[in-house]
This record gives sequence, C-alpha cells and structure tokens, in this order.
Amino acid sequence: MRVIVALGGNAVLRRGQRPDADVQLANVGAAARTLARLAAAHELVITHGNGPQVGLLAMESASDPNLTRPYPFDALGAQTQGLIGYWMQQALQNALPGRQVLAMVTRTLVTAVDPAFGEPTKFVGQVYEREQAEKLAAEHGWTVRPDGGHWRRVVPSPAPRRVVETRLIRRMMGEGVIVVCAGGGGIPVVRDERGRLTGVEAVIDKDLTTALLAEALDCDAFLSLTDVPRVLRGFGTPEQREIGHTTPHELRALDFPAGSMGPKVEAVCRFVETTGDMAAIGRLEDAERILEGSAGTIVTPNGRWPLTSTL
Repeated sequence: MRVIVALGGNAVLRRGQRPDADVQLANVGAAARTLARLAAAHELVITHGNGPQVGLLAMESASDPNLTRPYPFDALGAQTQGLIGYWMQQALQNALPGRQVLAMVTRTLVTAVDPAFGEPTKFVGQVYEREQAEKLAAEHGWTVRPDGGHWRRVVPSPAPRRVVETRLIRRMMGEGVIVVCAGGGGIPVVRDERGRLTGVEAVIDKDLTTALLAEALDCDAFLSLTDVPRVLRGFGTPEQREIGHTTPHELRALDFPAGSMGPKVEAVCRFVETTGDMAAIGRLEDAERILEGSAGTIVTPNGRWPLTSTL
C-alpha cells in the first residue's frame, strides 16, 4: 500500500522532556526503527509535528536582545522542518541501508481571509502552570489556553489548501524515495495581489495538511500516530471508553477538543469521506498492528478493516 504517516510532536519530544538535542535524537531514532518496518513493506510518506520545537525557537527569538523583532512563524517553521527533517532523514537511512530518503522543506497554501487568523487555537511550545503562562502572555503579547492540566501558547492555524510541492513529492515517490515533508503542517504561505507567494504568521495543523496531501498523492492509508492507543469516547467521564473500528459519521457525532484530538479526528474523517480508503489514530509503536486492524482507532466508510473483517 501507499501509506502516509503523520507523526505527532511527541515522537520527537515527549511531554515533560527537556528539549535537548540528544533527547530528541533518541526519540527520532526510536520512531525511525518503527517506520523502517513499515517502509520495508509499503510505499511511505512521512509528515511530522513541530509544536514543541517551533515554540522553543519562538521563545528564543522573542528573548534575543540582538533582534529588532522576533522571527516570524513562517521562518521558524522552515527552521523546524530543516532540523527535524535532517534528524529523521539520517535516522531512517541508518535503519534502512541502501534506501533513499529525502527531507523536503515544503510550503502550504492558505487563504489570507481565513477566520482562524483572528481565533488562535494551535498549541506551540512547552507547557506552563497557569500563573507562569499568564505572565509570559503579558510580557510577549501571547494568547494562552489550557492544555490538559497545564497551559500553553496558542497561535493562528488556518486551513491548508494545497501543499505547493505536491508534484515534486509525487515524482520522488515514483523513484522509490521515502519522503519526509510538510513538517509542522508546512510553511504557511498566501498569494498576494500579484500572485506571488509570501509567508504569514501561523502554524498549520499537520494532520489536516497530511489528509490533504494523502488525497493528492492517492494514498491507500493515512495514519495519525501519537501517544494515545485509541480515541476515547466521553474522555474524563465515568462513561469513557476506547473507540476501535468506526466510521466518519460516528466520530462526527462526538465532541473533541479543538486544540488536540479535534483536528486529528477531522483530518481522518475528511480523508475517509473523500477517498473511501482507511485512516487511523493510534500509537507510533502500534503502527504495524494498526494496518493489520488490531490496534488504534480505525476509520473506514463502513467501519470494517481489513475489508474482509466482520468487526
């Protein structure tokens, strides 16, 4: 199959870990070993989150006394694509001797009139206690919101329209290359009045970009891999339970947080509704079992996977 995998930011930096390079390199190495097994059996495209990394760079930029103003988020997104892409490229080639891996810095087209620019929802950076988060927000002009039991910075997250480099990605795949692309949802760009592309202050949701790219590349399966084994119905209530095999219709009838699980659910539902193929949400280490149908929350038009399953 042609499989596209969206790695959550936790694949590179887990919640609560220090953002040191050696910590992230170890996490990327572990992720690459799992992905290598997928790549041995399937065509593979990889996207990844960048929330912790882009937030760290934004904080460093805002605190640098040598800068007149902080670097814009499109530039910070490009930096994280290069950094994480390099780590992922090297780890995958070490895990798959003889295979070609390409890490691409890619742009994602959005519209300048997207209402998301006025309603920040995308979490970036590390977690804080409420008092510290509100202090930082006052100092730097941030918007902060609760994220589980902590608080984090949020930034605008406009809807992706197209990955600009889609044709190049498809060409590389046709030559058997494993492509790492659309990191952090892609560098957000808009077309100006003269048709030229220019960067904007935003961070695009990587799962929504991945769903768009998966459709454009004719992928057979879209895996959104994170640190939870399955999507939960009734999270935090006595009725909480895991969702195994399901349909977009059933998932859309439920309510999920806008800043975390919500975009993942929306992304997999869009892909399945548009293509009729399979999408899933689950843990990175369960990736092979997800494709087999025995792990994760698997979403198909009729709730069955594999197609011969009677579940």
